[in-house]
Amino acid sequence: MPLYENVFIARQDISGAQVDALADGFTQLIAEQGGEVKKREYWGLRNLAYRMNKNRKGHYVLFNIEAPAPAIAELERTMRINEDVIRYLTLRVDALEEAPSAVMQTRGSREDRPRRSDRDRYGEGRERFGEPREGGERPPGERPAGEAPAPAIAADETPASVIAPDEAAPDEKVEA
Repeated sequence: MPLYENVFIARQDISGAQVDALADGFTQLIAEQGGEVKKREYWGLRNLAYRMNKNRKGHYVLFNIEAPAPAIAELERTMRINEDVIRYLTLRVDALEEAPSAVMQTRGSREDRPRRSDRDRYGEGRERFGEPREGGERPPGERPAGEAPAPAIAADETPASVIAPDEAAPDEKVEA
């Protein structure tokens, strides 16, 4: 039987229990059509990239499905009809991944990081005048010691080739 991955986004104003009931209904629908949901992951309430149907957030759910094509067509038809589902995407895959998805793997990494203080967040107290930065960094435009700046042309030293003939001084004759 063909293998599929399906992700759907449910509205933000329904509860987590209602999302589970919705996912259970979709799982039962697949089973009635002769398929099987191999894996189901609830990714939580996440921010959307842009507003969809006046929603800024959505409950994300992933299914790994082994089912015939008519079962997937019926699942998508049911998702289109259900007003709690904002968007869905179904992809046919060669093999299903048994490991947690990339979204679930990155969820735990936030707790592993050390907590930042306000000073670290806003860059205060990181450097003092006359002291080098940590890691040898320097702000843009700062040159290392010993490197001379490029010579600049003063406003009163503009070369004659730059001045257009109509801008020439009134006492000078311009030959055409």
